[in-house]
Amino acid sequence: MSGGSASPPATGLVAGRAAAVAADVDRLFDRLLAVPDDPRRRLYEAMRHAAMDGGKRLRPLLVQAASDLFNISRESALRVGVAVECIHVYSLVHDDLPAMDDDDMRRGKPTVHRAFDEATAILAGDCLHDLAFEILADEETHPDPFVRIELVKALAVASGTSGMAGGQMMDLEAEKASFDLPTVTRLQQLKTGALIAVCVDAAAIMALIPPEGRMRLHGYARDIGLAFQIADDLLDVEGDAVLAGKALGKDAAAGKETFVSLLGVERAREQARLLVEQAKAHLHGHGPEADLLRAIADYIVERDR
Repeated sequence: MSGGSASPPATGLVAGRAAAVAADVDRLFDRLLAVPDDPRRRLYEAMRHAAMDGGKRLRPLLVQAASDLFNISRESALRVGVAVECIHVYSLVHDDLPAMDDDDMRRGKPTVHRAFDEATAILAGDCLHDLAFEILADEETHPDPFVRIELVKALAVASGTSGMAGGQMMDLEAEKASFDLPTVTRLQQLKTGALIAVCVDAAAIMALIPPEGRMRLHGYARDIGLAFQIADDLLDVEGDAVLAGKALGKDAAAGKETFVSLLGVERAREQARLLVEQAKAHLHGHGPEADLLRAIADYIVERDR
């Protein structure tokens, strides 16, 4: 493979592939969450409300982009991406509850506990969590049972105490303590970065790449995960709530330290750009098959929501 490739404009490439992936994600959710004609109907409707017709679908897109490197089938990549999206969506449903962030809007529509009720929202989140592992354990995702169990373990680690949930606990503690930059960085590597990293790692798992062969991909995922969160922090300060589809400025109101509060707007923006360039450098040695990964890195700091 060549030492690099001239990438197409990030926004155009990402938008085109993201639209296709989003349609595929909704198609699969529609099949997996067909509403039964029995008393569980409301639960399925709440899961569909949370999971369908919204969001950036960045995580399924990342799985597809990383899968481009290894010629993984589109359907396998889609199923893994939807599994990760299930975890992401369940976390949003639970984060929005009154016991956590107490939000009214998510992805431009009422949060699940507002559209339905708190008990239904809790169950919907629980079931989306379970659905993620049901998808990964299915032979339709990958024929090799050893690959499937490695995918299950990777997503479990990324979503538990050593990943997203652990980061969320740190985020709750941030309301009571003043965190320094290394602590905020660790928080975000767990809360946001772990799920982003597993998207890239999953493609390598499906391609039977040994752990020692995944170091550059891990570096890419680590850097775009931090860049993504810095961009989110900047949007929280400078963004448009209508475009974002959710309330902004809540971290500052809660007294939480962020990359922006610790670095300032300009230094934070520059750090995000440096992380993006560093992420793309990890793809040195890949050619056009890595163009979508490069474009996603650029898109992360160019987006307006």
